[in-house]
Amino acid sequence: MSAKLPFTPYQLGDITLTNRFVMAPMTRSRAINNLPNTLIQEYYSQRSTAGLIITEGTAPSPDGLGYARMPGIYSNEQIAEWRQVTDAVHRRGGKIFVQLMHTGRVSHPLNMPAGTQVLAPSAVACNTEVWTDSDGSQPLPVPHEMTPGDITATQVEFVQAARNAIAAGFDGVELHAANGYLLEQFLAPSSNQRTDDYGGSITNRARFVLEIARAVSKAIGARKTAVRLSPYGTFNDIAPYAETEEAYSYLAEELQKLDLIYLHLADQGNAPESIRRIIRQKFRNTLILAGGYDLERTEEALNSGFANLVAFGRPYIGNPDLTERYRNNWPLEKNIDTTTFYSAGAKGYTDYPAYQLEEVAQLVS
Repeated sequence: MSAKLPFTPYQLGDITLTNRFVMAPMTRSRAINNLPNTLIQEYYSQRSTAGLIITEGTAPSPDGLGYARMPGIYSNEQIAEWRQVTDAVHRRGGKIFVQLMHTGRVSHPLNMPAGTQVLAPSAVACNTEVWTDSDGSQPLPVPHEMTPGDITATQVEFVQAARNAIAAGFDGVELHAANGYLLEQFLAPSSNQRTDDYGGSITNRARFVLEIARAVSKAIGARKTAVRLSPYGTFNDIAPYAETEEAYSYLAEELQKLDLIYLHLADQGNAPESIRRIIRQKFRNTLILAGGYDLERTEEALNSGFANLVAFGRPYIGNPDLTERYRNNWPLEKNIDTTTFYSAGAKGYTDYPAYQLEEVAQLVS
């Protein structure tokens, strides 16, 4: 295969991606009042040359709001605002999936509207802190253990959020079962200490994720439904466990049975190569890899046939035209202001120029 493979089109179900670069989901905290706004529209539109954009984690319900200024997709107003975002991306030839993320125990009441509660598989607090705009950084509270009714209601919320996403013009949805949020909280024995049908064995701990994936794919179609996983990840106080390989082998096999459009593997830097091999063997549809990739590693992963697409996170923050920079061997912007990752304004968000604009600015200065 050619070394130019990353820049060639890829057929993802019913949609054609212009290249094999994926903009990974990244929390950016710009959704004032949990609404995607014109600033968010500009941000994603600027990055539309990615083959596929996956949005920041977006709450399927008010209970899923864990972070300050996190967008949702559960109200008519949110659907209308997201429609502006998807239209802007599509006008520039891009494709975009929304990542549905319920934060579960990684939440604080100060980041949630009245009448909500912090939910989790078990009443086990996440040993970390979260930023609140009103009181700064706060330790996370002990969550409410989800009742059978809570589990059913949350599954219904995911299905409705997926329907809302299609109404808002998204090309599909990615269910976030990684990085220590609610779906992974059910998978991990350190956060799931239940003794009912949703706890204990690998099969039981995977039940919540699989039931949501099945219900969402039935509602909007398997070719518009995807899942993100982070095997061996420890983000958000997820403790390692001995049967990780067995658990993700089972999960990948069951997700393949649902014929989902893709599986997205996020490597936090501690996942052995063996787990990726096992998942690739079990899941034969599109596989996206993420975790510190550069162009050389991307070419290796794609040319080997192991991965179909490769996702980039932080490079897309400072390089809205990342794909074109790689294609033309233009230098990358590496001076990325980390202090503005989660701030509320345009600085560090939409003010990184495309490379061509940098050249023009130099000529006229």
